Amino acid sequence: MTDAALTAEPRVVLSARGLGRDFAGFTAVNNVDLDVHHARIHALIGPNGAGKTTVFNLLTKFLQPTRGQITLMGTDITRMAPDAVARMGLVRSFQISAVFPHLTVLDNIRIALQRPADLHVQFWRPLSALDVLNDRAGALIDELGLTPWRDHRAADLSYGRKRVLEIATTLALDPQVLLLDEPMAGMGHEDVQMVAAIIREVARSRAVLMVEHNLSVVADICDEVTVLQRGEILARGDYATVAADPRVRTAYMGTDA
Repeated sequence: MTDAALTAEPRVVLSARGLGRDFAGFTAVNNVDLDVHHARIHALIGPNGAGKTTVFNLLTKFLQPTRGQITLMGTDITRMAPDAVARMGLVRSFQISAVFPHLTVLDNIRIALQRPADLHVQFWRPLSALDVLNDRAGALIDELGLTPWRDHRAADLSYGRKRVLEIATTLALDPQVLLLDEPMAGMGHEDVQMVAAIIREVARSRAVLMVEHNLSVVADICDEVTVLQRGEILARGDYATVAADPRVRTAYMGTDA
């Protein structure tokens, strides 16, 4: 491998240019440029009301932008529907856990695997038809450290393990870009460390963009950080760079001291 290849910037897999969204005369997001790179973790941070979730919803097409362009692996997805971009490899989680509480860990993951295996519309087939998914489901369970809870109901898992299970169900769709909306929200310290380690491992083979309020986690695992304030980009760079920016300190703390 050449020296140039070793030092080359990871490829951009998700990009936004001039992204904006207005609501009845109120500008929630304005002129946001964003590049998310393969095999890197990118954090989107900012004080409450900064527009982070709106940007997430625009990127994943749960909202249509008022202006700007979004590309996924070189394809313009600006006007595509959410299910279409998900099939292209852009998959997200939500702030509220979206697992099936009364099903086991294994069955939750098997359900997620049905779409890639084209089993989600084959309702006439017996339940045993899902057995072909067991190997892949088991591999995901092992990869994310859920093996001891394989046959436990999701409702019986700790909050942190439920979030890990949700990550497993998103990985079942084999995403190229994984968007995580506040994955550490409501967790104790031990769960935060566990989930952070899993996200770091997941990002070895895909891009991760996450909205996160836990700045210790951002500092620990994120390669790039974009700071939003009032719907616009305030700062960007690695964590050390944005943390040293007096505008960022003022936005979070109300003072540059």
